[in-house]
Amino acid sequence: MTEKPKRPMSAYMLWLNSAREQIKSENPGLKVTDIAKKGGEMWRAMKDKTVWEDKAAKAKEQYTKDLEAFNANGGGGEPKKAAKRGKKVAKKPVIKSKKKKNETDDEESEEEEESD
Repeated sequence: MTEKPKRPMSAYMLWLNSAREQIKSENPGLKVTDIAKKGGEMWRAMKDKTVWEDKAAKAKEQYTKDLEAFNANGGGGEPKKAAKRGKKVAKKPVIKSKKKKNETDDEESEEEEESD
């Protein structure tokens, strides 16, 4: 069974993957997060992004074709259960009724009285 095609990368991600090594060499010692921040600054400052936007458009066209072929061949069979990304719901604590507690206290005190 073939796997569902992955979504295509955006123009920015295509550019960042090609520019990452250059950013690393120009700024040695930067952390991964700092490299991404520097890349974002450089991307915003770029005047002409058409090359990367064209590559992203081609990748999206290919993805669309691949996805149509995937779905035409029956898709992935049973859909996977979607992972919930919300907050986890805490379980309610079990509250014992006071009546039961009092009943056991009464029984214990009766047993003590009888044994005297």
